[in-house]
Amino acid sequence: MTGTVTFVCGPEAAGERVDRFLVDRLPDLSRSQIQRLIRSGAVTVNDASVRPAYRLAPGDQIFVELPTELTPSIRPEAIPLDIVYEDDYLLVVNKPAGMVVHPAAGVFQGTLVNALLAHCPQVADVGGVERAGIVHRLDKETSGLIVVAKDPQTHAALQRLFKRRLVRKTYVALVDGQVQPREGIIEVPIGRDPKVRLRMTVSRTGRPAVTQYRVVEVFPQHTLLEVRPHTGRTHQIRVHLAWLGYPVVGDRVYGRRRPSIPLDRHFLHARDLAFVHPVTGQKLALTAPLPPELIAVLNELRRGSK
Repeated sequence: MTGTVTFVCGPEAAGERVDRFLVDRLPDLSRSQIQRLIRSGAVTVNDASVRPAYRLAPGDQIFVELPTELTPSIRPEAIPLDIVYEDDYLLVVNKPAGMVVHPAAGVFQGTLVNALLAHCPQVADVGGVERAGIVHRLDKETSGLIVVAKDPQTHAALQRLFKRRLVRKTYVALVDGQVQPREGIIEVPIGRDPKVRLRMTVSRTGRPAVTQYRVVEVFPQHTLLEVRPHTGRTHQIRVHLAWLGYPVVGDRVYGRRRPSIPLDRHFLHARDLAFVHPVTGQKLALTAPLPPELIAVLNELRRGSK
């Protein structure tokens, strides 16, 4: 079992040796340990093996495969959680934008996993400590509902519900442009971008992906959408809407580099979640209202439309 971390060399680290670069970003590992990983081929730069003395260039992508015994420990942290629902078997959390779900890419603190380990320590035995019972994920800058199982049986049952598309997820997205038609289904495959591995892209060789949308409100230069993904591909909603020509406001990866609206996150929120409880049989229909910063954007747009 291994853990994978990924880094991108920024302009400030250009010309730095790869081993020194990793020492600064993986403080739990010694320089000699990192050099051994590099020589063993567990570290690659742009998918190629390198030597410890390799000098990095801006934009270089560094991938590190960490053996379990070298993976930095993931510790519980008493981070406040906005819990929308909880019982003996599962809980549903309203994740804020800016919080990473799973530790990765050198981020081993302040994640949802760290918070969950403090709230209910037993989740460390559900899917491994790095998963902590989490059944699905949200991007760092996406806020909203996420489901967590408290035991392996519930975790497996929830995974089956997601796989069979029996969990209804509804997102709210503000996009650039006036969307036409007002309702539609985007059904194009998504795969990893061959040039930039941290991005996804529409690709003929990708995995099937289906996203349904409906226009809720139209502004002079923007549209508020209700979006329901029928599959769960990485960055699916963001990729599909950008491919359609209407990128999510604030999405600097798939949209405009300079947001059309001042916002330090993208405008995507997982608002509703509905499914049948896998243990009790109760029908759950949960909602997380839009966070204040997104409500403020809509209020400003409405004032400008009058």
